[in-house]
Amino acid sequence: MAAATAVVTPSGLEDGVSRSRGEGAGEVVVERGPGAAYHMFVVMEDLVEKLKLLHYEEELLRKNNLKPPSRHYFALPTNPGEQFYMFCTLAAWLINKAGRPFEQPQEYDDPNATISNILSELRSFGRTADFPPSKLKSGFGEHICYVLDCLAEEALKYIGFTWKRPTYPVEELEEEAVPEDDAELTLNKVDEEFVEEETDNEENFIDLNVLKAQTYRLDMNESAKQEDILESTTDAAEWSLEVERVLPQLKVTIRTDNKDWRIHVDQMHQHKSGIESALKETKGFLDKLHNEISRTLEKIGSREKYINNQLEHLVQEYRAAQAQLSEARERYQQGNGGVTERTRLLSEVTEELEKVKQEMEEKGSSMTDGAPLVKIKQSLTKLKQETVQMDIRIGVVEHTLLQSKLKEKSNMTRDMHATVIPESGVGSY
Repeated sequence: MAAATAVVTPSGLEDGVSRSRGEGAGEVVVERGPGAAYHMFVVMEDLVEKLKLLHYEEELLRKNNLKPPSRHYFALPTNPGEQFYMFCTLAAWLINKAGRPFEQPQEYDDPNATISNILSELRSFGRTADFPPSKLKSGFGEHICYVLDCLAEEALKYIGFTWKRPTYPVEELEEEAVPEDDAELTLNKVDEEFVEEETDNEENFIDLNVLKAQTYRLDMNESAKQEDILESTTDAAEWSLEVERVLPQLKVTIRTDNKDWRIHVDQMHQHKSGIESALKETKGFLDKLHNEISRTLEKIGSREKYINNQLEHLVQEYRAAQAQLSEARERYQQGNGGVTERTRLLSEVTEELEKVKQEMEEKGSSMTDGAPLVKIKQSLTKLKQETVQMDIRIGVVEHTLLQSKLKEKSNMTRDMHATVIPESGVGSY
């Protein structure tokens, strides 16, 4: 688990985010740094470690047959439905671990009600959730990680878990043991390799000043050695003891390089000798196995010939039966083809017969049907009624016309009498 965990504020932002307060309105402007987008990955890793401290694998995952979430399970979108169900299950379990009774949500429960219950329990612990509940429906994101991390912290507080100082293991320095093997070299070989390395370096780069310095040092060392040898006062016994003491440290060891071609050649020779020795042992077994297989094949061939000779007449009968069967199949196919053709003709004739029957039924029904006569009689009675009505109307019209004529005639006679009477009166005066 990480030694230092990032502190998360109630709004889901880290404390490292810079903030500046507006002068006039007093609003808080939050400036998210470049690492704020990756902060939820750190919170998710801390959450997984806290869940392991709460033994969620034994108490939750195994009981409900759930897969353990990965380190970034709630930080990245994979399957929103599955992630939301996992979030609700973990939140309910953490709330119960924190000492609050909370019913385990089911798969078909209302998500809005479940989220509101979880947020209310979170606020009851003294934590704030200044974000809309719809942010939790997606099943992933920084708000999901924040809610679960807060609940995990409350559960750890409830069980009395405290962080202790880390204890680092003491690393003991092992003394390098000088292997005593056949890798010891003589001084002559070391001198030869040193001379080869110097020649290689000289081929690559030659510096006159360096050569002069090297020659001067060699001359000075030789002169000093000669003077030391001439003026030596060392005891031989002390010298031999010092040589015995320093002798293990003077051994030169060479580590084998797997890329060296000489090692590959030695390995090839070793493998070749091993293959030859194994071949000598296995060749006899292979020859014996070959002889046994050849004898078995000869026996099988002789038995096969014997069985063929004994069953030859049965084979001939079988071949004759096969020929008869093929002929019968050909005849069956030919007959089946004729049957299908005749079946098709029969279906066509049946269709024509059905059409003729339908036409005959329609004609017979039209001939025996009395519906037209009834319609004719009804139309005649209707005409008679209309005729009577027209006669009545004509009589009424004639009567009114006669009355109007008589009235007009009476009016004319009245007018005539009226004109005659005044004329007679004027003559009398």
